[in-house]
Amino acid sequence: MRKITYIITLLSIIAINSYAQQAPKDSVYNLSLQDCINYAYEHQDSVINAKLDVQSADYKVKETIGSGLPQISGSVNFQDYLKAPTILFPNGKGGFQSFSIYQKYNNTFGLGLNQLLFDGTYLVGVKAAKTYKELSARSYTRSRIDVNVNVTKAYYQVLVNAEQIRLLDANVKELKQQLDETTAQNKQGFVEKIDVQRLTVQYNSVVNTHDNTLRLLGLSYQLLKFQMGMPIENQVTLTDKLEDISLDPNIQDISADTSFYHNRVEYGLSETNLKLNQYDLQRKKAQYLPSLSFNAQTSALFQNDSFSKLYATNFPSTYIGITLNIPIFSGGQRLNQVRQTNINVIKAQNDLNNLKNALDLQASQARINYTNGLQTLKSQKENQELAAEVLRVSKIKYSQGVGSSIEVTQAETALEDADNKYIQGLYDALISKVDLEQAYGRIK
Repeated sequence: MRKITYIITLLSIIAINSYAQQAPKDSVYNLSLQDCINYAYEHQDSVINAKLDVQSADYKVKETIGSGLPQISGSVNFQDYLKAPTILFPNGKGGFQSFSIYQKYNNTFGLGLNQLLFDGTYLVGVKAAKTYKELSARSYTRSRIDVNVNVTKAYYQVLVNAEQIRLLDANVKELKQQLDETTAQNKQGFVEKIDVQRLTVQYNSVVNTHDNTLRLLGLSYQLLKFQMGMPIENQVTLTDKLEDISLDPNIQDISADTSFYHNRVEYGLSETNLKLNQYDLQRKKAQYLPSLSFNAQTSALFQNDSFSKLYATNFPSTYIGITLNIPIFSGGQRLNQVRQTNINVIKAQNDLNNLKNALDLQASQARINYTNGLQTLKSQKENQELAAEVLRVSKIKYSQGVGSSIEVTQAETALEDADNKYIQGLYDALISKVDLEQAYGRIK
């Protein structure tokens, strides 16, 4: 038995150690842009809460419908008259005699039923509750769109920062090689020390920019994980590349869509809000209508002057009835409520019209920004290529003794500036692409 126990313990230890060696310390994700968006749909708190609001709205609809279903209630009432109420009767002698119709102990068990037969406010309320659920569903869609946009922009930020790191790596490598060659030439007396100092200053500046950008890249990854609702300590590797992103300069198809605002979730929310105000107006008007309900009650009364004999005899009673409630005069309250609600309907309609104009303006602005962004990116790309060519020629001239080190340094600075402007132009173009798709309701 001891041998068997020893073997089992040994195998358990080996299994645990093997699992510990295979289990990763942190989760690692290889994600495309769509993977990041899908992850955010499942884990971002704003989307989760919006989804919960949809469920809550569904319960609200069922609650409203339930108010028109049969309402059944039970009751139990126990009374111990320490001093029973009395009634006075004439005694025929010019005086009065007291008499009580109550027993000392009374216990009543009742069961009641109430069924709404007609109520105008109830019918409108059911429609309004369903529209409220629609409003929650649209809010959920808006949360998904917002998360989609935020994750996409954060994803592009990481890609752009990585591209900037790639360019800076090339610049650092190039400057380091040039600095080493110039330093060697200075030791041999072919170049002046000031040439080495100029390159050293420029090299240190590029290295500093490289290190700062590298830290910003780490921050960009954290921002992406935050927008996704992912724990910051998780490791993420992006599978999409900048060259995979299509920056289509042809936006004629988008511009031709004049009814795009119907695709915007904000417009749908405003329409739903207008519909809710209209239902509220109908509900206030329905208060002028009578309401009809059916009610029934059955009960059993136990009473006796002796507690031990309280349940010896019961006195049952049952009734059914119909209640008609006819509103006649409310001091003008209902009328003024209708007037106030009607104003809310007019305001909601004005808000809807204003929103359409705002969406038109936003779309025009997004279209212009995208066009300008593409043009700027193209220009900055050409400038970057020209600056690289100028640097190449400057180095050749300097190596052949027909150029100065200042010319090379200026060319290096111009290339670095062109790289920075290209990176900024690339980011602006990508962001304007996302804004354009959002403005025309292309992001669902």
